[in-house]
Amino acid sequence: MDVHHELDQLLGLARDKSAEGRRLLLDTVTDLFSEEGRVLNDREHALMTDILSKLLQDVEMRVRRELSERLARRKDAPLEIVKLLANDEIEVARPVLVTSSILRDIDLVEIVQHRTQQHQLSIAMRREVSEFVSEALVESGNADVIKALLDNPSARISEATLEYLVEESRRVDSYQEPLVRRSDLSPQLARRMCLWVGAALRSYILDNYDIDPTELDDLLEDVAVVSVDVLPQPPSLAEQQDDAASRLANRLAEAKRLTPDMLVQTLRQGEIPLFEAMFAQMTGLRRRLMGRLIYEPGGEGLVIACRALQIDKPAFTSIFLLSRKGRPGDQIVDPRELSRVISLFDRVKPEAAMQVLRRWQRNPEYLYAVRRVEESRLKQAAL
Repeated sequence: MDVHHELDQLLGLARDKSAEGRRLLLDTVTDLFSEEGRVLNDREHALMTDILSKLLQDVEMRVRRELSERLARRKDAPLEIVKLLANDEIEVARPVLVTSSILRDIDLVEIVQHRTQQHQLSIAMRREVSEFVSEALVESGNADVIKALLDNPSARISEATLEYLVEESRRVDSYQEPLVRRSDLSPQLARRMCLWVGAALRSYILDNYDIDPTELDDLLEDVAVVSVDVLPQPPSLAEQQDDAASRLANRLAEAKRLTPDMLVQTLRQGEIPLFEAMFAQMTGLRRRLMGRLIYEPGGEGLVIACRALQIDKPAFTSIFLLSRKGRPGDQIVDPRELSRVISLFDRVKPEAAMQVLRRWQRNPEYLYAVRRVEESRLKQAAL
């Protein structure tokens, strides 16, 4: 029997509106698509596709689902039919959405944008999901769909989309575990998650338990920094700039020879870089932050650092006056500025200064994460 005769039979079956006739027509058409060695010309292929398309509009769901299962794994399945099935009820659509390689990215994105959450979930579980389709799934904003995508190890997700999801996981807990398990999560994004997850935990504990914030920061920062340190990361700028002053300050600290008198003596000798390195060692602060505190107008940061280290007033006064020589521009100290800073020194208690210093000592990324979590909470409260 040639193809033309078969098509004539199909047209005859198409006129049969009975359930049995519909089922026989469906079987016949799908068998024609599936027979190996058969080559259909464009007209024949278009005719059978048109028959199937019209048939699918009123055939029962059980039959449509069976057709979907038949065509899901076929690489020669007609695209138009697969698209119709993919846009059908989810019971029909699921096999082709999850398995069919016929569907193009543009077809999948259109389904993501116009069909149900169940359709989106099926697409998120496909063996191959491109960055383009992943982006559309994330743009849907559905947390269950996004989690299913993150749980799919073969789904390709762009760095920009992953960065967005890392930020979103601050408020959507279900993203956190699948994100950290993804092999394509960069060390930089993993570091960010370690730090702000600790910050989010801090906020929860402070809201629900009576605990001193400083003690809690000590515990959480240690956990966050240890977690970050086990991740591969490039050497910091400070590590690359381990100059002679820093090395000498390190040796003096190891020998326990760093004292307020030595700070004053170093300043008198004009060894400004060594003074900065020594003071940074004594306070535990980063060199860049230490430089800002030493030379800032008003001297408030210098007061706090010296009070925290329990440096006496004469030594502080010498450090304040001598350190002004390291400032650019006018190095003459206004007597009123000196009077104000001495008055501030008298008012600041060492215990309070130590609390401030301990906060300055914390990992800057941890502090940034804490600030972002707090800002997010304020925005949510304002809604």
